[in-house]
Amino acid sequence: MKIDFLQTIIAIAVSLLIAYGLFSFNEFENKLLLGAGSFVFLSVTLILTMGANFELSRTTTNVRVVSGIFFIVALISNLIFTFIDFSFPSYIIINGIILLVFISIAYSIIKSKQ
Repeated sequence: MKIDFLQTIIAIAVSLLIAYGLFSFNEFENKLLLGAGSFVFLSVTLILTMGANFELSRTTTNVRVVSGIFFIVALISNLIFTFIDFSFPSYIIINGIILLVFISIAYSIIKSKQ
């Protein structure tokens, strides 16, 4: 795996701005959790979408597609959490499961070298 430094910095900056926007619009008590959680989830998916290259172009394409889909899923999930009052455990469990499913799929694609 090869990381493009500039694209990774851009992906982190975009994730940070989106997370700050979600943090700003949330009017409930778990603002900090939403901001930090959305930043981690969005940055992981966006770094693999924009900043990662693999040996085979087919692997790169597959990982980018899966990462893009999970970026959209993460964005929708965090947008929903922005406008509802949620508990700490529910946010961690829902986004944690989605993130672990993403990591599992991406790992499987990378290991299969397809």
